[in-house]
Amino acid sequence: MPRHRPPDDSPEASGFTAADRRYERHVRPLPHPVRRSREDWVWRDRDGRAQWLLNVEHVGADDAPVRVILVHGAGGNAAAMWPFAAHLSLLGTRVTVVDLPGYGRSRQVRGRPGSVRYPDWQQVLIDLVHGEADDRPLVLVGASMGGMLALDTAAVTDLADRVIVTCLLDVTHPKVRAGVVRWRWLTLGLPLLHLARGPLARVPIPIRWLTPMATISNSPGLAAEVLRAPRGGGGSMPLGWFRTFLASGPAVPPEEVSQPLGILLHPGEDRWTAPELSEDFLARLAAPTRSVRLAGCGHFPVEEPGFQQLLDEVAAELSALRGGT
Repeated sequence: MPRHRPPDDSPEASGFTAADRRYERHVRPLPHPVRRSREDWVWRDRDGRAQWLLNVEHVGADDAPVRVILVHGAGGNAAAMWPFAAHLSLLGTRVTVVDLPGYGRSRQVRGRPGSVRYPDWQQVLIDLVHGEADDRPLVLVGASMGGMLALDTAAVTDLADRVIVTCLLDVTHPKVRAGVVRWRWLTLGLPLLHLARGPLARVPIPIRWLTPMATISNSPGLAAEVLRAPRGGGGSMPLGWFRTFLASGPAVPPEEVSQPLGILLHPGEDRWTAPELSEDFLARLAAPTRSVRLAGCGHFPVEEPGFQQLLDEVAAELSALRGGT
């Protein structure tokens, strides 16, 4: 990956502002400061028509024994993932987060506006894994719809040692579609999205119009924070992105995914996506899997004791990786 800004510990040199830290107050405080740096990555789509300057953040010690790539979902970005990345780094990892096209600090620098599609998100993560992988164990961690993105990336690249997710949502299934949209009657109109092509496909639609974004957290303050983010839960994506997302099944049929170990840490009090939706998909994976419900946690899992459960489960997997078991 081309690096246009050398990593640096200081907020001034790294370009971080108070907005990049605004989610901290909603998550358990860090016991001590954590290294956080950022860089700009020039990424081009497969056709070479669009070029993006993607924000990539690295959290934790550069020489940590395990690499983690943390994948955000439809209401997130690197800023929202920062508190999670920081806590994960304290477990002995170097965590990398990218703002996917249309989110966070990432911006399009060439190409027709509104041209980003869901396969672009998939390709960004594939390219990121190939660019960041080294001889250390690699763990992909996916939050919300980032869970399926993480699993797809692992299945396609065969470079991950573990996949840990909070959700696994196959939106090609009617009951999953009904579970993720804002109103169930919207599912009747979803098939019409196949008409969203040409100029119509580039029309931006607020995410909160189609999804129950207000239920992203059971904490009103955190939910409001997400909805205030213009390049997060309060943002928009092109109709063509929604069309291609809803048409995207798993990159590899789950029955053919035999590696790596898949771990589902679904929030137990999720008001957006029912745990059963993810658990049903997990059961279809040929790979070894296990599932834990995070006690007391909403879709954005910050509540206790579930947040500690999440850290404990990740720590256990990291210990197994470092021990070679």
